[in-house]
Amino acid sequence: MGLFNRTKNNVAAATTTTVAVTEGPDLGHLSGDWTIDATHSEIGFAVRHAMVTNVKGRFTEYDGKLHLDGTTPTNSSAELVIKVGSVDTNQAQRDEHLRTSDFFAAETFPEIRFSSTAAERVRDDSYRLTGNLTIKDVTRPIVLDLDFTGAAVDAYGVDRVGFEGKAVLDRTDWGLTYNAALETGGVLIGEKVKLTFDISAVKAA
Repeated sequence: MGLFNRTKNNVAAATTTTVAVTEGPDLGHLSGDWTIDATHSEIGFAVRHAMVTNVKGRFTEYDGKLHLDGTTPTNSSAELVIKVGSVDTNQAQRDEHLRTSDFFAAETFPEIRFSSTAAERVRDDSYRLTGNLTIKDVTRPIVLDLDFTGAAVDAYGVDRVGFEGKAVLDRTDWGLTYNAALETGGVLIGEKVKLTFDISAVKAA
């Protein structure tokens, strides 16, 4: 989530050459603080169900902020707070179950939090954000892969910047261990959770 210039060694036929990673776009003009616009963003997830298909869902209430530094990219950072009660899988009974102590225990732990600890450019428009994810008072590291999708001034004169991202986690690492055995073998709910992020952020005043 920032511009990151590195070098790498390319070894060929006993000759070592230092090659600069191809630079991405010049985002120096985007340096500053940004606020995630939840009405034009989406934080989603997908989990294997009954060993057959995926159940997809999203969180509809969250607040987040970004600090982009195009000059010193390692200073780029992100913070996100998600309201657990806003979980939406398009099935009310399932959503209520997710809010119980079997899963998120939303009344006791109403928020999921992410705070970045490092940022780097991988190549071109691709970035990697490392940080700490807290669910149910358990904090563990997570890595987000992000793509810069563009920047523009919208019809209302507001500066916007966009990122798409993904991450994969094992829900049991955060104490989300509920499951049920299937008669045909296997379990009802997969442990691997695929997270997706489609973020639009506006320049802070």
